[in-house]
Amino acid sequence: MTENSPTEQLQRPGFVYHLGRAIMFPLAKLVYRVKIEGRKNVPLEGPVILASNHLSFIDSIVIPVLAPRRVQFLAKSAYFEGTGIKGWFSKMFFTSIGAVGVRRGAGQAAQEALDQGRQILEGGNAFAVYPEGTRSLDGRLYKGRTGVAWLALTTGAKVVPVGLIGTNKMMPVGAKVPRFEKVTIRYGEPIDVSGHGPATSGRARRIATDEIMAAIHALSEQELANEYNESPPADVIEKVKRAVWRRERF
Repeated sequence: MTENSPTEQLQRPGFVYHLGRAIMFPLAKLVYRVKIEGRKNVPLEGPVILASNHLSFIDSIVIPVLAPRRVQFLAKSAYFEGTGIKGWFSKMFFTSIGAVGVRRGAGQAAQEALDQGRQILEGGNAFAVYPEGTRSLDGRLYKGRTGVAWLALTTGAKVVPVGLIGTNKMMPVGAKVPRFEKVTIRYGEPIDVSGHGPATSGRARRIATDEIMAAIHALSEQELANEYNESPPADVIEKVKRAVWRRERF
């Protein structure tokens, strides 16, 4: 597939996406015992942000396959940059299920990710995001980064909180195939954060994000971590950079 804008990719569903929904939806319901609650809370048209907790790699397959409408999401660029047959299959699969490659990081990389999400929403589409930034390895719900609020306040899209339960047992870190564990997906009522202020206000973004995370917490029933979720620093230089950089993060 040629490189198009996120919106263009979304408007051209891939074969794997349709095949995956046709096969995986009944399979998940019958074999993996996935329980879905609150489907009616997801608007079937117009821009909407699905803001979910993040427990497992499989979350990014569970959401687009089982959501009541087509959903696009960001995935790390490594899934699109592999070589050989394995790299080709990875790129084809993630592109076809609605993923957009993005490089992880702060500063410009984070803003580029937000801009991609904004373009998707401005096209009237659904966009899934994990406000925690990365998956929780200990099962706790971490503090949300304000990128989700920036997207909602900038585009006017409503936010549907999502609580995933059991995906960390279904596919824990290191697992190659999903296990037969019960999973629950809960969609909460749409949240309109426009009353908190403009997207340029840090206070508005923080309050809106906290409201969204409170809704996710009510659905997922996780223990609260009350801190940001960070990947382990790779080296001393990275540790120093993190100690110095303490402003808002995506």
